[in-house]
Amino acid sequence: MAAQKRPPDEPTDDLPGGSLDALIGASGIRRIHVLAWRDLDDPEAGGSEIHAHEVARRWSDAGLEVTVRTSHAAGHRSSIRRDGYRVVRRAGRYMVFPRAVAAEILRAHGRRDALVEIWNGVPFFSPLWAANPRMTILHHHHELLWPMALSPGLARLGSFLERRIAPPCYRNTPVVTLSRSSRASLVTDLRLPGHGVHVVEPGIDGRFTPGGDRSTAPLVVAAGRLMPSKRFDALIRTIAEVRRTVPATSLEIIGQGYAKEDLSAVVAELGAESWVDLRGQVDDDDLVSAYRRAWVVASASASEGWGMTLTEAAACGTPAVATRIPGHEDAVEHDVSGLLADDDPQLAGHLAALLADGDRRTTFGAAALARSARYNWDRTATEAFRVLASTVPPGR
Repeated sequence: MAAQKRPPDEPTDDLPGGSLDALIGASGIRRIHVLAWRDLDDPEAGGSEIHAHEVARRWSDAGLEVTVRTSHAAGHRSSIRRDGYRVVRRAGRYMVFPRAVAAEILRAHGRRDALVEIWNGVPFFSPLWAANPRMTILHHHHELLWPMALSPGLARLGSFLERRIAPPCYRNTPVVTLSRSSRASLVTDLRLPGHGVHVVEPGIDGRFTPGGDRSTAPLVVAAGRLMPSKRFDALIRTIAEVRRTVPATSLEIIGQGYAKEDLSAVVAELGAESWVDLRGQVDDDDLVSAYRRAWVVASASASEGWGMTLTEAAACGTPAVATRIPGHEDAVEHDVSGLLADDDPQLAGHLAALLADGDRRTTFGAAALARSARYNWDRTATEAFRVLASTVPPGR
């Protein structure tokens, strides 16, 4: 019987096997420096920062010396130690890139055995100045985000940098992304070589579990940074349409960000003060409670590497309705753990249908809970290090 061929776009690296401890011991890596745009304490921190924190803390717990270099976080010290790893915050949103690179070249943060770059729109171009062991974490293609976050001129520059200038520099650098659908986008849109792009799914914190009672009235919950790409404004308008057929529906939006004033204006425009609650940032217990009370968790986001809020809610037994985009296509199994929509009218239709069908919500919720069991931060940290360890030069 002929051996089954690996699809040509799949990674072909023979990655080292074993547990995290075994991988560390065999790799010779002891000190890792991580370059990132923002830190977990930043007011605009989101899924990327949570991911970096969860991985860094586990690498630190396993005995690695981890230093994370980011931009300054307003109201926070320039250097701290968090859960075993060091955080250095210096320079602003733009200057963090050249200053972090200069600090690494000059060894301002001490020696390193390996480098991890988190490419969040603007890269640090580590392949041009850092030798192996080295890898890059890239959650998703940012094409749709540039015009939402920057002026037209800067948006064109950012897009050109991401699509044309950066990808050739990373052709020989292993890239870790969070989902198969995001990986397909990176290979197709950024033309990164498929053999070097590895999928390592994110985890779910153990505090997200089923419990408590559902809201007595239809409740949709959405969470994330309040920024244009999340399209919370579109979700508010979508719920207004849903209320035409499910009149008692309410919406809670959890998170903070610079788009809050714009969202408040939409709420006022629609006279939605009685059924939209912009809750801002909440503590961990309140977030878990919101997912448990929700009938459905929703996302109208335009771009995601995964959709952590959707799988957090899934671990609480709550189904999702979300846009059909890379990332969401892996976080939600359509018509099994939730529903995916191709446009806003379909998003409204899916939400109305699911809110009106208790049996279907129960079935989807059970499937979402079962799927969530596969997502584990320990596994994420191990698999990410496995990719990094594969770049250690022979004989080192």
